[in-house]
Amino acid sequence: MAASNHSTSPVNPGHFVAGKGLRTLYSVAIFLGTVLFALGLYKDQARAWHGFLTSFMYWTDLALGGLFFVALQHVSKAGWSVNVRRIAESFTAFLPIAAVAAVVLLLGSKNLYVWLDPEVVKGDAILKGKEAYLNMTFFVIRMVVFFALWLFFSKKIVGNSLKQDADGDAKWTLKNVPLSVAFIIVFSLSYSLFSVDTLMSLQPHWFSTIWGVYNFAGLIQSFFAMLIIFVVYSMKKGWLRGLVSEDHLHDLGKFLKGFTVFMAYIGFSQFLLIWYANLPEETIFYLARSNGWWMTITFSLLILKFAVPFLLLLPRWAKRTPNHLVMVSVLILIMQYVDIHWMVYPNLDPYTPKFAWQEIGSFALLGGLFLWSVTNFLTKNKLVPVRDPRIEESIHHHVAY
Repeated sequence: MAASNHSTSPVNPGHFVAGKGLRTLYSVAIFLGTVLFALGLYKDQARAWHGFLTSFMYWTDLALGGLFFVALQHVSKAGWSVNVRRIAESFTAFLPIAAVAAVVLLLGSKNLYVWLDPEVVKGDAILKGKEAYLNMTFFVIRMVVFFALWLFFSKKIVGNSLKQDADGDAKWTLKNVPLSVAFIIVFSLSYSLFSVDTLMSLQPHWFSTIWGVYNFAGLIQSFFAMLIIFVVYSMKKGWLRGLVSEDHLHDLGKFLKGFTVFMAYIGFSQFLLIWYANLPEETIFYLARSNGWWMTITFSLLILKFAVPFLLLLPRWAKRTPNHLVMVSVLILIMQYVDIHWMVYPNLDPYTPKFAWQEIGSFALLGGLFLWSVTNFLTKNKLVPVRDPRIEESIHHHVAY
C-alpha cells in the first residue's frame, strides 16, 4: 500500500503496563547482577570478563536485531508487520546501555585479548603482522564508530515512527525508507567487524571469512524468539486485541523457522570448509571445541538450536499456537547463550565449560537492564504505530499458507 499525505485515524491499542512482578524481576536482576559481577571481579577477573563479554554480546545482539528488523520492514514497505513493529522498536532502547557496557568491556579488555599484551605480540610473528588492526587505539575507535552509527540510525528511524504517532504525517514513513537502506548497508559491514573484534579476536591466530554471517544468523534467530515472547505476552494481556492475531504469529513463526535453518546452514558451511581444507591455522577453532565436555556442547548446538526447533516449528498449527511458539522461543534463547558461551569460553578453559554464579551475575545485570529499557519504552509510547499509513493492511492481515 502506497503511503499518502492523508493522516490516518488513530486506532486504540491497549497501554503496556509493567506490573509489579515485572518491575520486581528486573530490579532484583540488576541489583543481584551488579553484586555478583563485582564479586566475580574480586575472585577471578579473567572469568568475570569472559562472562561479561558473553552477556554483552547476547543482549546487544537482541537490540541490534530489533533495529535490523524495523529497517527491513521499511525497505520492503511491509504492511503485515506494522502492528508488531513497535515491540521490535522497543528493543533498540537498550542500545544506549549497550554503548555504556561497551566502555566497561574496554576497561577489562586486557583480560580477554592476548593481542593487547605487547610482550606476547613482540614474540609472535602472526600477531605482529596483525598489529596494524589489532591494537587498543584502533579497537576503541572502531567501537566508538560502531555504536555512534547504530545510535544515530536508531534515533532517526525509531524517532520518525514515534513522531508519526503524534501528527499522522506519511512523510515520516517515506523518510524512513532511505534511512533504512543506509542502515542495512552500514550494519552489514559494522556488525561483521564488531563480531570479529569482540569474538573472533579472542583466538587471533584463527580466522573465518563468514564469522560475521554466523553471528548475524544467531542474532536474527534469537531476535525473532524474543519478539514472539513479547508479542504473545502483550496479546495475553489483551493490549493487542483486534490488532495482532494468530496470522501475525504464523508469519513470525515462519521467520523463526527460516532463520533456524539459515543459522544451521551457515554454521555447517563454516565447519565444512575448515574440515575439508584441514589447514592447521583454521582447524584450531574446532579442535579446541572437541575437547572434553566442549564436544557435548558442540553437539547440543546441532540438536537443540537447530534440529529440535526446526521439527517443532514444521507443522502449520505450531506457528499459530502461542504457548507452543513461546516454548520453542525460550529453547532458542537458551541455546543462543550457549552458542556465544561456546565461542568465548574455550579460550579461558579448553576442557571444561563454566557456568555458575560468576556467569549469572553479568547475564542478570545486562538482562535486567534490557528488560527495564524495553518495558520503559513501551510504557511511554503507543504499543503499535497508530497512524502508520499501512496499519489497516496489518489489521486485516491473513495468512493463506
